[in-house]
Amino acid sequence: MSLTVIGPTATRTSRVLWCLEELGLDYDHQIARPHSEEINALNPLKQVPVLKDGDAILTDSTAILYSLSDRTGRLTFEPGSHARAKMDARIAFLLTELEVPLWMRSRHSYVLPKDLRRPEIFPMLEADFRLANQKFDALLGDALFFGGPDFSIADIIATHCLFWAGDFYQISDGARQYLARMQARPGWAASQANR
Repeated sequence: MSLTVIGPTATRTSRVLWCLEELGLDYDHQIARPHSEEINALNPLKQVPVLKDGDAILTDSTAILYSLSDRTGRLTFEPGSHARAKMDARIAFLLTELEVPLWMRSRHSYVLPKDLRRPEIFPMLEADFRLANQKFDALLGDALFFGGPDFSIADIIATHCLFWAGDFYQISDGARQYLARMQARPGWAASQANR
């Protein structure tokens, strides 16, 4: 595999970098910002991350994680199995409930042009995040990992979301303990080296 990850570490690009570190795959990392000429030429949505995989161009961090884990048969569970369905359900929760208030808060804090930002929605977003954090705690329970019995791509997404939440919100004790466990993994540290 000839793999090149494009995008700043302080974005969803870090999910892909961590996945590659966990898989032990060699890759190059290039920094290019969303909406830059390089990114615009590779992704019509003008977003990062982008993964060059030989001649193929992959976009969307979650799609890239699925591609890498399915190809290697690691950080995931067998397609069609109940374990895979559980992981997929947990990832759907992360993307539709935990991440949404974070992305909207980011958009209205620094992503959108100033004249389009609406800080009056911040209290609603905080309430949405609090509810999502409660659901996260309920789903995690006393398990070590969020997506199943072993570390998986669900943990990569969950950790990224909880780390991102620290920019805006206080996370629960259970989420904080989970985050600390995940950040203790060597792959996390290696993926954050260029932050």
